[in-house]
Amino acid sequence: MILTDLDYTLLHSDGSISGYTKQILKTCQSRGILIAIATARYWIGAERYIEEIQPDYEITTDGTLIHQRGIQVYSCSMDTADANRIIQELKGQNPDTEITVASGRRVFWNSHHISESEKLYKAVFCDYEKPLSGPVNKIVAELPDSRVAEEIADRNHCRLQGYRGEDWYAFLPEKSGKIQAIVELAKRLDIPLDDIVSFGDDVNDMEMLRICGMGVAVSNAVADVKAAADCVAWSNDEDGVAHWIEKNILAAGT
Repeated sequence: MILTDLDYTLLHSDGSISGYTKQILKTCQSRGILIAIATARYWIGAERYIEEIQPDYEITTDGTLIHQRGIQVYSCSMDTADANRIIQELKGQNPDTEITVASGRRVFWNSHHISESEKLYKAVFCDYEKPLSGPVNKIVAELPDSRVAEEIADRNHCRLQGYRGEDWYAFLPEKSGKIQAIVELAKRLDIPLDDIVSFGDDVNDMEMLRICGMGVAVSNAVADVKAAADCVAWSNDEDGVAHWIEKNILAAGT
């Protein structure tokens, strides 16, 4: 199986996917190699790329969800009471802060500009005045610094995830992440981790690159990720993932 992150890994910096990359992934599938994406994006934020790539599996929402061709096959959610408490703490930090909450493929958002969002125009407006009642996979908000985010996460026994060059922080179920989702998917498919090649660029990809049989960083990855990888491919804007696959998998006839 080939497992790849999206932003700044498979995608160009402008958010596009080249025809060459799509063709390489299709060739892999035609040879019996499964294609899976593993992204921090919500499912609806990744949907346009899912339609373009047609992966066999979609690990989204920072590893808390797995879908097979759009059908949910795995979910890791936090206690609903804990989720509502986190939301109220975030509002207490700043009543005007924007908060997004994933519940399966649905995303709630307290923004009045949902329709203008390229990623989340399918989100549902929610002002969080009433407690949420369904499963919560992920909560994201902008915070003034990492210390505040860490304190909220510690008080509520959840996992904290930061993002490259952003002041947005995700609060996730304590035992969730890309690693847990990958292990779960490999177990379901009876595929040894050694038979998975993974690609990434950011710190939340490091463990993924380490546990898979081959971990490949794109050359635009942060330094720690490149240090954790088995090898480094060309950059995302040079179709590094596709070129590496063509040279090391397809040309090798495996």
